[in-house]
Amino acid sequence: MKKISLINTLKKTFKSKNSANKKKTIKQKKIKSISKIKKAKVAVKVKKAKTVAKTKKSKIQKKIVKSVTGKIEKKDTSEASSSLLRIPKSNEQKPEIKKVKKQETEKKEYKIKDYVVYPKHGVGQITEFKKMNIGGIDIEAYILKFEKDKANGMVPVNKQTHLRPLATVNQVNKCISILKSKPKIKRSMWSRRAQEYEAKISSGKIYELAEVVRDLNKGDDLMVDQSYSERQLFEKAYDRILTEFQIILNLSLEDTQKKLDKALKRNLEKQAQKVENKPPEEEITEEIAK
Repeated sequence: MKKISLINTLKKTFKSKNSANKKKTIKQKKIKSISKIKKAKVAVKVKKAKTVAKTKKSKIQKKIVKSVTGKIEKKDTSEASSSLLRIPKSNEQKPEIKKVKKQETEKKEYKIKDYVVYPKHGVGQITEFKKMNIGGIDIEAYILKFEKDKANGMVPVNKQTHLRPLATVNQVNKCISILKSKPKIKRSMWSRRAQEYEAKISSGKIYELAEVVRDLNKGDDLMVDQSYSERQLFEKAYDRILTEFQIILNLSLEDTQKKLDKALKRNLEKQAQKVENKPPEEEITEEIAK
């Protein structure tokens, strides 16, 4: 009989148990990895299915929209053609008549035959008071006549604040004192000064007109060069102030021009020659008396 050692038997038993345990753990790990891979594959398949479903839905929706819009367009064209061909019946509803809009009501400040200053064109006379319809709106307007420009203008009653009445005699006297004063010329570029003068002329204020005439006046000084634009601005302001003075002072054009030229010290030689050529009135009266 062979001798059985306890040590060897114990070793064999422990070895068999450890190997069995190791095999079990390896199997479990393999199963877990396989399940993970399967889950990942399933998730990818689900995502693909969802994207395919979305694209199919969008395509179907587009097709539906196209078909619907096509049907609507067909309906609209058919309705339009049928409405053109259809004879209107007496029972059909008539279109609503919209009320005509009216201009904002304001009291008339000026009367017919009144002289008024319109800033952009100068002195004009009110010839008419008209009611008219422009763009579906009832408008009341003044009709102005500008004799010098030989033109007519129209100003609505609600815009009559743009007009101004003629200046008073006191304002005329103040203007003459402005014309007699020394010119105030800035040392800036002519283009900038020209813009300022143009703005003063188009403002329609009589004092500003007088300032422009004073500053651009060269008098009888022939040595001073004056540009074309400068001369044009001067003549524009001069003519406007002259027409206003003529109506206010109720004088002839020559007399008002003399008064202005005297204040500006213009054409003094011509005026002196006219006075010299005239026969002396005092001597004639004395001869008749004798």
